[in-house]
Amino acid sequence: MGAVVAVRTQVVRHEVTGVRRTRVSRVEDLTAQLRRITVAGDDLAGFTSLAADDHVKLCFPGADGQLLLPEPSPSGGVQWPDGIRPAMRDYTPRRYDPVRRELELELVVHGDEGPASAWAAAAVPGSLLGVAGPRGSRVVGVDYDAFVLAGDQTALPAIGRRLEELPPGARAAVVVEVPDAAEQIDLPSAADVDLTWVHRGTAAPAAALLAALAAVDLPAGHVLAWAAGESSLVRPARTLLAQRCGPAAEVSVKGYWQLGVADDAP
Repeated sequence: MGAVVAVRTQVVRHEVTGVRRTRVSRVEDLTAQLRRITVAGDDLAGFTSLAADDHVKLCFPGADGQLLLPEPSPSGGVQWPDGIRPAMRDYTPRRYDPVRRELELELVVHGDEGPASAWAAAAVPGSLLGVAGPRGSRVVGVDYDAFVLAGDQTALPAIGRRLEELPPGARAAVVVEVPDAAEQIDLPSAADVDLTWVHRGTAAPAAALLAALAAVDLPAGHVLAWAAGESSLVRPARTLLAQRCGPAAEVSVKGYWQLGVADDAP
């Protein structure tokens, strides 16, 4: 997926190719709740993801283990067989290897209350998965004074990818909320990174993250401030980052999931 080399924000649209049929090639448990799953297949030829916070739509097999794929429709689009659509969720493409045609994903496993978590918990080499997108990428450059990256476990794929793509000399302040210390992972980067882990414990989602964003040192100026997590984070984090990073900052905050809604998270 390559390093970030652009010097300003660019929106790049990708060719729509339908749903790619893939199979799991490797499974690695990064923590008790975060599982790295690599899928592969010839359908991944030409897969393109240019931005750290891109998203693909994952299409999960049905209860019978079979994967439904759309068919061309008379109107030129696609249609699902018998009008039946599979369970689908948005996730961040963590890494892509064009030579091996392998796509790496990181999914939070939290029981079987939703199709994504249930599939991830049961995934083994050979398990089927459909992958659609990304439809486009919002590519940002590296000509910022600094980067501020914040989020919970669901944001770790985007945060980890952004940090890997930053060049030497770049600066980043990173704040990540996880349930406890056992859920912390390595986040390698060539950049100068100030990383703060906060442990949620029994607090409401986003509460510890917001408290940390209000307390830690954050850079100001021409800063790219990005955050993602539970939907209650969006408004207060946007206000807080704008205040703390200054009027020249570019602030983007995304709700990746909603408390009480199963598997509503990239």
